[in-house]
Amino acid sequence: MNEPTAALPTVVIGAGPIGLAAAAHLVARDQDPLVLEAGPTAGTAVREWSHVRLFSPWAEVVDPAAEKLLAPTGWVRPDGAAYPSGGDWAESYLQPLADALGDRVRYGARVTGVSREGRDRVVDGDREEQPFTVHLVTAGGREERLTARAVIDASGTWATPNPLGGDGLPALGERAAADRITYRVPDLNDPAERARYAGKRTAVIGSGASAFTALAGLAGLAKEHPGTHTSWVLRRGVGASTFGGGEADQLPARGALGLRAKAAVDEGYAEAVTGFRTTAVERENGRLVLVAAEGRRLGPVDEVIVLTGLRPDLSFLGEVRLGLDVRLQAPVELAPLIDPNVHSCGTVYPHGAKELAHPEENLYLAGMKSYGRAPTFLAMTGYDQVRSIAAALAGDREAAERVELSLPETGVCGGAGLFDEPDSRQGESGSEGGGCCAPPSTVRTGTSNPRPYAAAADIPLG
Repeated sequence: MNEPTAALPTVVIGAGPIGLAAAAHLVARDQDPLVLEAGPTAGTAVREWSHVRLFSPWAEVVDPAAEKLLAPTGWVRPDGAAYPSGGDWAESYLQPLADALGDRVRYGARVTGVSREGRDRVVDGDREEQPFTVHLVTAGGREERLTARAVIDASGTWATPNPLGGDGLPALGERAAADRITYRVPDLNDPAERARYAGKRTAVIGSGASAFTALAGLAGLAKEHPGTHTSWVLRRGVGASTFGGGEADQLPARGALGLRAKAAVDEGYAEAVTGFRTTAVERENGRLVLVAAEGRRLGPVDEVIVLTGLRPDLSFLGEVRLGLDVRLQAPVELAPLIDPNVHSCGTVYPHGAKELAHPEENLYLAGMKSYGRAPTFLAMTGYDQVRSIAAALAGDREAAERVELSLPETGVCGGAGLFDEPDSRQGESGSEGGGCCAPPSTVRTGTSNPRPYAAAADIPLG
């Protein structure tokens, strides 16, 4: 890369946990980051699930380089054994980190396109010598064009949830029924949300931790408001592992969540509807009916909660050359390591810049977006991704290829889901807390024989 281009900043898309960590690692290596955040604050996406508590304790969701950047400001990390909610994470860590980065973070800057200066995706000539061009729209509607030496897309997948339709496309009538369908875990502590579901019949679609959270929350609501009932719609059948590992789960909070979802079914607050792949949503006397491919009908119901995972928005990357797996939409070298058709959460290996590289040099997808449609992700994974990327951009190939993770010996906690309050059995104190293990010991893993870790449960990171 020529000297003028080398002097340009590295644009980081997204001021979530991974994007801000990327900026901190770049600063630590005397690189110049510019973080572009579409929302008005740091962790805008995280704040949208502020009522959800993480499975991971504070010790595992604070990036080491970020903590060093925060130290001179007087910031003190919260109790490492405590478990933050999304709101805690945003207010007590992400926003202070963004503030410490100062004018390196721009809010209200939505990226609409990334390319090479004077080169669309077809042109080869001197391509790698050209800076990146980044097009954005400000909150006021003004268009801008920036240049950058590198781009790290850590925009996450939160804004693009998967639809209700079992074939990956919106079901017929799904868009028209948008007033009765949500793609988020409801905050049942909010009076308006409680009123929306209390005494109503609701269909919950999905089989992960988010669906468990909704089932358990609605069961609690049903105990206070008779007539509240849930139909739990699964595209597969119910088996021994449907509710997770229970008391044997390496992540006790996740196991407890599965047990609470199971109790919701066993106690009659929810009924499981299996093998149901929705193709249509119909209106019937002001309520909704779900229709499956073979003609089965479910309902009528008052509300539908769709929690079928997330997918990456690749629309603004159409003019750069990405190397993505055709199924997962993850980088081709990373995809085999995270393919849910092959791997369980205990067989995903650490990875870095090498696995995240694309044909477009100095362009990286990081964080949850790097996982494409794979359903599990871990904050600590993202932190090591951007540590490795920052090293690669600084020319330190040895550090870029070295994987460094501080892992608890029995695996790493992570993910988002319902979490019992501190005074309950799975509280936030010591060995009875909702994490999987005691405070982490340092485990250094190299690329030649990496140690597997337990991945997170569908945390919507950005």
